[in-house]
Amino acid sequence: MADMEPLLDGMAHTARDRQEPLLRPGNTNCGGCGMSVGLNMLSRAIADRRIQMVIPACCGIVTAGAFPYGAYGVPVVASTFASAAAVATGMAHVARLNGESTRVLCWAGDGGTYDIGMATLSAAAERDEDVLYLCYDNEIYGNTGGQRSSATPMGATTTTTPEGKAVEKKDILGIMAAHRVPYAATVSLAHPDDTLRKLRRALDLKGFRFIHILAPCPTGWKSEPDDGIELIRLAVSSGLYAVCEYDHGRLTLNVEPELSRPALDRYFAKQGRFRRSAMNLDTIHAGILARWQELRVRAVGSA
Repeated sequence: MADMEPLLDGMAHTARDRQEPLLRPGNTNCGGCGMSVGLNMLSRAIADRRIQMVIPACCGIVTAGAFPYGAYGVPVVASTFASAAAVATGMAHVARLNGESTRVLCWAGDGGTYDIGMATLSAAAERDEDVLYLCYDNEIYGNTGGQRSSATPMGATTTTTPEGKAVEKKDILGIMAAHRVPYAATVSLAHPDDTLRKLRRALDLKGFRFIHILAPCPTGWKSEPDDGIELIRLAVSSGLYAVCEYDHGRLTLNVEPELSRPALDRYFAKQGRFRRSAMNLDTIHAGILARWQELRVRAVGSA
């Protein structure tokens, strides 16, 4: 590792000095990939900050392409599925010991966050490591054939839930907030100003920070590539996806949804992954209304 430090140091300075984009042209990502949009938003937020990234097994590490070329404009360490937060912890400690201003980021999918990486994620959050962890959530194991994860919503068909998933999606933001980390937030790529503000806030803070990004996957969601941002907008408008943040324990609801039933109908109608399951949208809508009532009470209580 000592032999790598001068190389990583030089690469970090090079990326900063040339103002390279985080995601370079010619990457391997699919058309309409929500992860690509998220990376481009993150690139804008980073500006001239000095960055190193850790990416576990996921679509994000395939993005880099084949050695010796790379589609990322900053140094990236590829970790095993379960260890992104642990690897990032070590890198953050090295940066601190060297007196560097480097910001260490994890960029991980839902499989490596909700499931396989949960142990190291929780451990790093509990220790309040100086790491920014970003989860781009496409709600499946997209890189290995589209299997269900615990981020997959109820009713969605995948290669391992051909009749539709029978249980609800895990509340990852609630789990991270329960760790009492300095900052935990969801972002909507359909609301770029709010997204950039949160990314910059998270980059500036010290301690463990967590950002959740809903990232449409046309392949897994069976949707049109150009519908991605519209799907996020519908998820937010219907109340299905809450845009909020916990800043040192205080919950703020950043986007007030219409709680629109037509928006909910359109959200499900635009995705083929729900067509084979018996979805009761009345029940789902009632659940959304109940959840928003709970969120509002929690936001008032934390003010």
